[in-house]
Amino acid sequence: MPASALMTIMINAARKAGRSLARDFGEVEHLQVSVKGPANFVSAADHRAETILYEELSRARHGYCFLMEERGLVEGPDKSHVWIIDPLDGTTNFLHGIPLFSISIALEREGELVAGLIYNPATGDLYTAEKGKGAFFNDSRRLRVAARDNLDAAVIATGIAHRGKPGQEQNLHEIYNVMVDAAGIRRTGAASVDLAWVAQGRFDGYWERNIQSWDMAAGIVIVREAGGYVSDAEGRSNMLKSGTIVCGNESIHAAILKRIAIKA
Repeated sequence: MPASALMTIMINAARKAGRSLARDFGEVEHLQVSVKGPANFVSAADHRAETILYEELSRARHGYCFLMEERGLVEGPDKSHVWIIDPLDGTTNFLHGIPLFSISIALEREGELVAGLIYNPATGDLYTAEKGKGAFFNDSRRLRVAARDNLDAAVIATGIAHRGKPGQEQNLHEIYNVMVDAAGIRRTGAASVDLAWVAQGRFDGYWERNIQSWDMAAGIVIVREAGGYVSDAEGRSNMLKSGTIVCGNESIHAAILKRIAIKA
């Protein structure tokens, strides 16, 4: 399916920012000799990519608002449209030379997510979706969530709370409750990648708490358009505000919700 005008704008912006990240990613292996140096380098790479996205999308859709990881909320005269952007999801992976990271762009119109894009510059993997038009991989292959309906055959992705992040104890409890029934648990280190892989059927489901709207907004559109169910941890459509997300096909989504609701 030919990309719409909106999606063409999003793809072009992501690929331009992706070229910057790909160049920086190629330099990471030369910066592993200290802690401070590489961390500062990755922060600079993050900001460079965000600047490119901001400039490209502002030029193409003048007046839209932005919600970005680095700059926060940037208001424009058109309050009905908001770009929700993570220029580098999977920063720790990037820092360690692990090619699991992405650019994530979503568009919210009148409070509703209507378009999403996830792009990994290291692999060239591109996931796109617009509301009511389906989800696609690399501009051509239509995406569908996996059809497995039992946890004992399912591979489920999640996030693991790192040092200093709240919710470690709850996180471990939930992992145990899912792990005892699932075929496997995986952690990529990038929420956007987890969501893209659910839409692609690589993962059967995914859940995570304490993440930001820019980590999941694009993935929500893509999973929904791939036939998946998406909610917060309470089963409601309040993901961006609650900071929690659960997704999969109907059966797997319900099974994850049930298991993470079990009290310690």
